[in-house]
Amino acid sequence: MPTVNQFEDLQAWQKARTLSKAIHQATRDKAFQDDYDLRRQIRRAGGSVMDNIAEGFGRGSRGDFVQFLGIARGSLTEVKSQLYRSLDNGCFDRLVFDELYTQASEVGRMIDGLLLYLNNSSNKGRRYSKGAEKTDDER
Repeated sequence: MPTVNQFEDLQAWQKARTLSKAIHQATRDKAFQDDYDLRRQIRRAGGSVMDNIAEGFGRGSRGDFVQFLGIARGSLTEVKSQLYRSLDNGCFDRLVFDELYTQASEVGRMIDGLLLYLNNSSNKGRRYSKGAEKTDDER
């Protein structure tokens, strides 16, 4: 896997961002106006996936990244459950459900791939590199 210097270069983050945007679009429909709590929760969980990928990467250590990818995976599973609730409550149709569920599954495979890579890597992360440039937070 090539060296990634910023979280925006991670394909898993890019796909999670696309999923978050698609969820936001799908929940603009009038059907969600009547279920504010579900709309808010599925949007937050969708955003949490991309945010935790970014935060884990930003921590600069393999262990932290693995931990935050696990949290992102949990949020993604929450999104999938909420997709079922949205379908069952008539907030969107099967076509929208299938598209969002497929996107969520793709993000999950990407997170799993990152986890596999990190768990088999001997690289401890940026934080432990010789001559690593310290971020403003680490100074």
